[in-house]
Amino acid sequence: MLILVGISCNKDDNFNYAKDTVGSSKIVYFPVIATNGDKVVAITQNTTYNEAGASATLNDVTAEYTTDGSVDASTPGVYTITYSAKNAQGFSASDWRMVVVVPTAVAADPVVAANDFSGTYLRSATGITSTWTKVANGVYKVENPGGSTGVGLYVVVTNYSGTNISIPDQQAPDFGEVSSSNETYSVGPPATYSWKFLAGGYGTGLRTFVKQ
Repeated sequence: MLILVGISCNKDDNFNYAKDTVGSSKIVYFPVIATNGDKVVAITQNTTYNEAGASATLNDVTAEYTTDGSVDASTPGVYTITYSAKNAQGFSASDWRMVVVVPTAVAADPVVAANDFSGTYLRSATGITSTWTKVANGVYKVENPGGSTGVGLYVVVTNYSGTNISIPDQQAPDFGEVSSSNETYSVGPPATYSWKFLAGGYGTGLRTFVKQ
């Protein structure tokens, strides 16, 4: 990505410009970065996490990037890793990954393994849907968990026993600090669930969804 800063031209302009300039204006190239692999991944506790990294470019040339965050594979939880690249002018771009360390007992639970809550759920109060995607046994990537203005925004949801669901404490790049309370899930049919979505600006009301 690039931008031209302060362009001016007239009929007497000389177009033999210095590198990375147009006339008296300097071309500013902005970094582009994308996470390699899946944005949400899961590993079993006490196994090895293999970092896939990211790909960064500046003016279509491979660029360096920095990584913020780490994964403790011995401790269950949701870990956020942020990848950032910066240009010479200080403009930056970033992307992210959330890594879920799943407790050993959960990974071996046959009930959790058989569950698949993937699908689209409608929140009738708003007429807006939320989409669940199963990432691994007991782990889901959920789009628009509030069932309101969060289309295209994600959190991690866990199902670590029976039909119990939860948004475990996490630093979700799309929402900041987020969690849930008062969760219930019924397989139906139709399947339904409710929770209080605890994120900035969402209030504390109970939100109910029905599978479509």
